[in-house]
Amino acid sequence: MRKILAVALFILIIDQASKIYVKTHFHLGESVDVFDWFKLAFVENPGMAYGLHFGGIIGKYILSVVRIALVIGMVVMFRKWLREGASNYLIIPMSMIFAGAIGNLIDGMFYGLIFDYGTVFEQGIGRWVGYEGISQLVEGRGYASFMNGCVVDMLYFPIFNFNWPDWMPVIGGSKFEFFKPVFNIADSSITLGALILLIFRQKAFPQGLNF
Repeated sequence: MRKILAVALFILIIDQASKIYVKTHFHLGESVDVFDWFKLAFVENPGMAYGLHFGGIIGKYILSVVRIALVIGMVVMFRKWLREGASNYLIIPMSMIFAGAIGNLIDGMFYGLIFDYGTVFEQGIGRWVGYEGISQLVEGRGYASFMNGCVVDMLYFPIFNFNWPDWMPVIGGSKFEFFKPVFNIADSSITLGALILLIFRQKAFPQGLNF
């Protein structure tokens, strides 16, 4: 269990430190070039990983409940795997996924309470609306209620882009960019953990060890 906590805590510290720094030093939508193919670009995400979201406030509540259930379910599974003597090929990547889920859950549950400005859902127009200026941590009332905060994203890798030829149907003349989504350390941890599990799945789940 100490190994799980160590991996998860390490990732959570980096994840939350990077989010809080960007949130309190960048204007929403601000971008800073690190390299030609890597930028720090501050966006707020009301939904899932890599900028995906659905259903306004109701969808946000559903997503939060799903994340909480996932975290609880993983705690139960960790206890089972440790009793069965699971290897690091399972424990480490699952700890990374666990940390990533908690990292984004923290944003959604608490960021609305601890920051003075953030992206909010306007019922009248049915969409999420950003803000002007730079947000700061507050001791009193935040910008949103419990579970209504937005996830902070900042990692942007526009490795290459081009325009599709005009003669192509539907997409002709439009711009293609790889990689377009903006994400964070928690998203990266989940993705990398899942990739490690896929690559080493036979070692992670030897005969007799299952979900």
